[in-house]
Amino acid sequence: MEKSALVFPFLPIAAGSCIFIIFVFVTCVSGSLVFNFYAASCPTAELVVRETVRSSSSSDPSIPGKLLRLVFHDCFVEGCDASLMLQGNNTEQGDPANRSVGGFSVIESAKRVLEFLCPGSVSCADIIALAARDAVEIVGGPMIQIPTGRRDGMVSVASNVRPNILDTSFTMDEMINRFSNKGLSLFDLVILSGAHTIGTSHCSSFRDRFQEDSKGKLRLIDKTLDSSYADELMKECPLSASPFVQVNNDPETSMIFDNQYYRNLLTNKGLFQSDSALLSDNRTRTLVEDLAKDQEFFFESWGQSFLKLTSIGVKTGVEGEIRRSCASTNA
Repeated sequence: MEKSALVFPFLPIAAGSCIFIIFVFVTCVSGSLVFNFYAASCPTAELVVRETVRSSSSSDPSIPGKLLRLVFHDCFVEGCDASLMLQGNNTEQGDPANRSVGGFSVIESAKRVLEFLCPGSVSCADIIALAARDAVEIVGGPMIQIPTGRRDGMVSVASNVRPNILDTSFTMDEMINRFSNKGLSLFDLVILSGAHTIGTSHCSSFRDRFQEDSKGKLRLIDKTLDSSYADELMKECPLSASPFVQVNNDPETSMIFDNQYYRNLLTNKGLFQSDSALLSDNRTRTLVEDLAKDQEFFFESWGQSFLKLTSIGVKTGVEGEIRRSCASTNA
C-alpha cells in the first residue's frame, strides 16, 4: 500500500459505520492483527490488562502517562514487539533516552496473571498496546478497540534507539522524516503529539530553551515560549535542581486526557521545542487550531492514529515468540 493511501482526512461518520471503516483500515495496515484475537485462547486477556492498569493507576496516578510513553518508545524501535521490555547488556533500556521510561512493572504484573490463566498465549507486545489504550481511557480519553495478535521480538539493541525515536529538540522536518519512516503521516504527527496532554518530563528535556547567564541563573532564549510559563519552569527546574525533578507536560490539566494540549500551544505553552514547532509551522498550525476547538475531533482522530502507531512493524504468525517473561526471551 502506498503511503498516501494511509493518509485520510477526518470525516464525520455515522456510529454504525465507524467500526467497519476502522476495521478495514487496520486490516490493510497491520496484516494478521485481528480484533478479539484471544477470544478462544484467553477470553479474559483484555479484561486482565484493563483491571491491572486501573489498579496500578489508582495507587500511582503517573502510570497512564508512563504507559503511553512506553508504547511510543517500544513501537518506534523494532516495531511494536516489546523489545523495550528485554533486559540485559546493551539492550534498548540501556540507551539514555529510555532510562526514564516507566510502566514496566504494570506490564509484568499483567503478564504474570495471564501466564497463570493462559500459559504461553498472550504476548508482551499486545499487553503494552492494550495497556496504553486503557491508560488513555482511564484518565478521560476515548475508548477505542484495537486488534491484537502481535508477537514478541527477540532483538533489543541500544544502538537502534537513537536513529528511530524522536527528540524533544527536533525541528518539524526532522519529526516528519522520523514519522514518515514509520508509515505515519503529518496528520498522525500532530494527533499523536497530543499524548503530551498527560505525563511528566525531566528538566533536561526542555533545558535547551534556556541558557545560563553570567550570574549562574537561567534565562529564556527561545522566544516561542510564553515568558510567564518560562518563569514557572525556571522556578521548578533551576540549575540546582536534581536530575530526577519532573514537571507536568500539560501545565493546566495534567491528569486528564483532553485537548488542553492544543489550547496550550495556542498560548505558547508547549513544554518542548518540538511542541512549539506544531504551532509555528504553517503545515500544522491550522490543524492545531482545529483540535484546540474540538475535543471530539481530537478523540476520533486519536483513535485512528493510535491504531496506526500500534501497528508499526508488528510480528505475527510464526515471527518472534510469546515470551514467558517480558524481561527475557524464551531461549
